[in-house]
Amino acid sequence: MTYYGVESRFATMKEWYDGYRFGDTQVYNPWSVIKFLYDLQTDIDAFPRPYWINTSSNDIIKNMIVHADRETKGQIETLLKGDTLDIRVHEEITYEDMYEKGESLWNFLYFTGYLTKREAYFIEPSIFLRVSIPNVEVKTIYESTIMRWLRRRIEKQDFHDLYHAMEEGDAERMGEILNEQLFSTISFYDSAENFYHGFLTGIMSQSENYLVKSNRESGNGRSDIMVKSPSLRGRAFILEVKVSSAIDDLERDAEKAVKQIYDNKYMDELRTEGYRKIDCCGIAFYRKDCEVRFGKQRLS
Repeated sequence: MTYYGVESRFATMKEWYDGYRFGDTQVYNPWSVIKFLYDLQTDIDAFPRPYWINTSSNDIIKNMIVHADRETKGQIETLLKGDTLDIRVHEEITYEDMYEKGESLWNFLYFTGYLTKREAYFIEPSIFLRVSIPNVEVKTIYESTIMRWLRRRIEKQDFHDLYHAMEEGDAERMGEILNEQLFSTISFYDSAENFYHGFLTGIMSQSENYLVKSNRESGNGRSDIMVKSPSLRGRAFILEVKVSSAIDDLERDAEKAVKQIYDNKYMDELRTEGYRKIDCCGIAFYRKDCEVRFGKQRLS
């Protein structure tokens, strides 16, 4: 990086593409290093990218997620939080073992670079490894694959009960349905706001009776999600998402979300469009739990 005059971006290079060990030698992903250096030659402020994701189909990750049981989902979440997983080494593993669960799967992920060794230890007669996700680049592969799986899973489900609960202002029932969905999916908590926002947007987008507008990406001070009828005489909803730091904060944060909608006048955009039946809903998430609160009055 010094040779190419881009050493100022070393911290980013290390965070994204380092993390492997061959014996006692620390190793970067060579393909990604070359690709990032190429981009930095053009623009010293270039953003890092998951270059490796374009070199393979990542079928290993897709298969793991699609067929994951509850234990495997928990292990995936452990890794996504930055923690380690202990696995017994099976050096005789083959490509046919890729589609198995348990130790064969984790070994295959290790041997193919989706996991890296943090330390090794011996419990007779076996060698064990403490493994983790190597770097930010590989973590984005896990996360993007999970989000694609989540979207496909949501598309196959019927959420009429959820929409009905929202129309009726039934916060308790709406929370129950969302909790059921959270319990059966895979989440990653260090990027929680984006995950929960994507999770909720995906579910709301399944309705044939409403249009869904996500404002999270624009960062323009608007509400998180707007759900509105194509007809201005129909219903419109403003959803604000909060992520709690503890389960005991769920109720308070859901109420804060509702207050934020009113304080920041998020309803004005819908009223300007011509909507008169506008409901406000705050939803707070903490891991596999959520709490829903509706505004006390409808704007009309």
